[in-house]
Amino acid sequence: MNERETTPPAGPAATLRKHYIALLTPLILTHALQSAGGLLDGFWLGRLLGVRGIATAASFFPVFFLLLSLIIGLGAGATILAGQAWGARDAAQVRRVGATAFVAALGFGFAVAVAGVWCTPLLMQALGTPPDILPAAIRYARAMLLVMPFVFVAWAGMSLSRGTGDALSPMWSLLAATLVAAVCTPLLVAGTPLGPAGVAVSALVAQLAALTVLIWRWQRDGHPLAPGAGWQDWKPSAAIAKRMLRIGLPAALQMLAMALAEIVLLGLVNRHGSSATAAYGAATQVLSWVQFPAMSLGIAAAIFSAHAVGAGRRERLPAIVRTGLRLNAVVTALFAVAVHLLAPFALRLFLEPGPVLEQAVAVVRTVAWSVVLLGWSNVLVSAMRASGAPLVPALLSMAAIVGVELPVAVALEARFGLAGVFWACPAAFLAMLVLHGLYYRHKENKDGLFPQPGAALSAAVGRTRSA
Repeated sequence: MNERETTPPAGPAATLRKHYIALLTPLILTHALQSAGGLLDGFWLGRLLGVRGIATAASFFPVFFLLLSLIIGLGAGATILAGQAWGARDAAQVRRVGATAFVAALGFGFAVAVAGVWCTPLLMQALGTPPDILPAAIRYARAMLLVMPFVFVAWAGMSLSRGTGDALSPMWSLLAATLVAAVCTPLLVAGTPLGPAGVAVSALVAQLAALTVLIWRWQRDGHPLAPGAGWQDWKPSAAIAKRMLRIGLPAALQMLAMALAEIVLLGLVNRHGSSATAAYGAATQVLSWVQFPAMSLGIAAAIFSAHAVGAGRRERLPAIVRTGLRLNAVVTALFAVAVHLLAPFALRLFLEPGPVLEQAVAVVRTVAWSVVLLGWSNVLVSAMRASGAPLVPALLSMAAIVGVELPVAVALEARFGLAGVFWACPAAFLAMLVLHGLYYRHKENKDGLFPQPGAALSAAVGRTRSA
């Protein structure tokens, strides 16, 4: 088995922090590449098609987020199970997890593509898409839905790779995808009759490029997931699928609740016209830049926690959590400050100076600082999920979304108009952090947070020694 990251970090806090940063850096760069791809798409839509192009893409974003919640949940389960197998040095189990994840991703992707294409007109109308962009929004949504199988499979592959501690391969894969999209998007949007739908065709080519690079790096490095390595182990497993769903379903439900909240927020924004929709879409693109360190820290906490569980070293979990919380206070906060200061300049990449740009800047500056709260929650939730407690943290997140974010958005929109809608995000992030912190403390006081039964510990240690 490849020995690059066979065991979770150990030793003093400085050593753990060094391991965190080594994994965190490519994770952040990976999310930066994802955001760069979105910014490039927004830039070309805005420059080539104007505000209507930005509004067309923004009208589909909550739907895309809704569908992506499925693969995010599957990816969370795949990352954790692959990480536990990696920590136990069980290459055969890594491949079984990989086979199960790929089959599930492909199946979900095709189901979404087939069902979604038929429902697109009704869905866009139900979202309250402004009439002047409705036909273009329907074409764009249908094209994006047809690309979903490739998006799902690529996401599953990158999740599995991260679970084994290899965050560099997904980073290089996304770099290839970003470069391909940077060339294809303007050619397809401006040079063909596809218009905004050209973004979807570009995304298809980009996903194929990402998968090609990912597989090439696995083969080059002798990774257990490389095609042809231990081919007899590449068998989907119903037992693994059940465990993957047990871990991933709560994460998917949490993302689903967030997606539904985005749909409600978009509905409130759409009532203010297509200019407000364009401001919302542009702000979303820029806000992703402050969110990716918070998301990366959650992924890193999940990976290290899964490695510790697989190696039978659960006593490392509290230190993993503490280090993630401290790094978030520095890294995510720096990104929040940078986005706050640079928002007017970043938004000019795809919005002309004027009222729409000013609205987008106000949205970014309202939400950016609160992402630090989200980062702390992500670390707590990810560690608890990897250690076998996925359900309650997800339910608490959903409670914050349904019980805080949506009522606050509706109430403040009625009182302050469009500006009030976006204060719901900081309110929800604060509620999540309070609820997750209280549950973390409860588990810590009740059973040491991450209890380790003696039999399971012995089995894990036995697997590690025999690997």
